[in-house]
Amino acid sequence: MFESLTERLSRTLQHVTGQAKLTDENVRDSLREVRMALLEADVALSVVKDFIGRVRERALGQEVSQSLTPGQVFLRIVSDELTATMGAANEGLNLAAQPPAVILVAGLQGVGKTTSVAKLARWLQENSKKSVLVTSADVYRPAAIDQLKLLASEVGADFFPSSGSEKPVDIAKAAVQHARLQHKDVVIIDTAGRLHVDEQMMVEIRQLHSSVAPVETLFVVDAMTGQDAAVTARAFHEALPLTGVILTKVDGDARGGAALSVRSVTGKPIRFLGVGEKTQALEVFHPDRVASRILGMGDMLSLVEEAERKLDKKKADRLASKLKKGKKFDLEDFRDQLQQVKSMGGLEGLVDRLPGMGGGIPAMAQGLDDGKMFARMEAIISSMTPSERRFPAVLNGSRKRRIAAGSGTSIQDINRLVKQHGQMQKMMKKVSAKGGMTKMMRGLGMFKNKQAGRV
Repeated sequence: MFESLTERLSRTLQHVTGQAKLTDENVRDSLREVRMALLEADVALSVVKDFIGRVRERALGQEVSQSLTPGQVFLRIVSDELTATMGAANEGLNLAAQPPAVILVAGLQGVGKTTSVAKLARWLQENSKKSVLVTSADVYRPAAIDQLKLLASEVGADFFPSSGSEKPVDIAKAAVQHARLQHKDVVIIDTAGRLHVDEQMMVEIRQLHSSVAPVETLFVVDAMTGQDAAVTARAFHEALPLTGVILTKVDGDARGGAALSVRSVTGKPIRFLGVGEKTQALEVFHPDRVASRILGMGDMLSLVEEAERKLDKKKADRLASKLKKGKKFDLEDFRDQLQQVKSMGGLEGLVDRLPGMGGGIPAMAQGLDDGKMFARMEAIISSMTPSERRFPAVLNGSRKRRIAAGSGTSIQDINRLVKQHGQMQKMMKKVSAKGGMTKMMRGLGMFKNKQAGRV
């Protein structure tokens, strides 16, 4: 996420942070580089002009000139202004209404609107402990209704049926009434999209809005469309009282222009980021954390929060206890660790949030973990007998040929996995011997407490 922008800004700011003194000349040169980086990232020109103007005013003021570390202060100013551009602080959903609270989801066709509805339903159930009902008012695409029904089943949300013969307003009203009778906390209404903004679409969405009076009207926009995302958001904002934005396909957007432009153009906060196709791939948008990631400073707080949500604590405790007793880290343990990393978004998802790992490193991680590598390794381990997983040393030529045939891989793949497991086994032994696992977890807890005080 934001790889090209991160690489360019990190390189520019690394040069200026080493300066003992900031002058008009080196501030001007640095801001020129920052300006070019933002424009290349497809940030709206008006947003770039305002951003550069604010940074210049602060960088040439007393705030920097009286500092012992002017370069670092300049970096902090850029970080502060990036955060302010994207919204200063996360603004959560406002569900303080007589149940059911209605959320209306709007956007163009093909931006991931229906998937976002399912992701949001899952997020509300898991994080806010809300009971959720979803319905589709997209009467022009029967496939959209079927898709939402399937996704609702996957995430465990109730689905209110609809058909192409009904009017969108009637569907929405009936869904809200049904949710009220079933004592649901939230109703999420998916609406029809178009390939472009047109008057018919806007009339329909306005009628829908007035008929159900939603507490939240969320606009879904594709991050890959760059400046067009901000233009489309403005058009919807002028037609509807939007309350927030869901930015989708962020995992495929190396530029980041949409994230930096949408808030400034619409005045509405980005609430969530869609970071993948799966229904759990939805992140709460924290402007300060995203600014930190863009500047290559990582996002450890989000990493710790995600670890707490997704990692299997029982498995982690069981492994720690096993290693403490002097038992070996076997291939079943190795498979568990692969699954844990996969649940955190793979290597790329982890590396992207580690300090100092911005720019080119995530691309390298993506090459290492293209989704197929972990699947191949899991298939190899699953094709082994329980005894082979516990004692990899017994793997001879005939056993490897059998495993290769069963997993659809090669003997070279098996040899590579055994070697990687051996390296991990040595590392685990060292960590366990020094009590490093306990220290690491304690350190993460301390880090979170410190960061929480700043949020």
